[in-house]
Amino acid sequence: VQLAESGGGSVQPGGSLRLSCETSGLTTSSYCMGWFRQAPGKEREGVAVINHVPWTEYADSVKDRFTISKDDKNSLFLQMNNLKPEDTGMYYCAVRDYGGAFCGLLDSGMEDWGKGTLVTISS
Repeated sequence: VQLAESGGGSVQPGGSLRLSCETSGLTTSSYCMGWFRQAPGKEREGVAVINHVPWTEYADSVKDRFTISKDDKNSLFLQMNNLKPEDTGMYYCAVRDYGGAFCGLLDSGMEDWGKGTLVTISS
């Protein structure tokens, strides 16, 4: 599966961004897709995941601020509101095209990754 992220940028604290991820080659009926991020000097972490149902899970740090969604073409989105400086990082879209019932925030559970889009939150 090939993935391509877009929508990153630089905004002030409290602002919003919407990330998009176009996929190609995702043809299975059971899958897990998600957004992960890596801040400078930190390990990559799971932000939000969604499966084919769709069922969703969020990191505690983004609950009530971020919303993950997908469309019928399996494009993936992340609406990010009330952004904070600690949300700064490279955001990656990822997918595993099987086992959608076992969908979680561990990046080791994903198989295909996009190249990332940079999000910078600064005043």
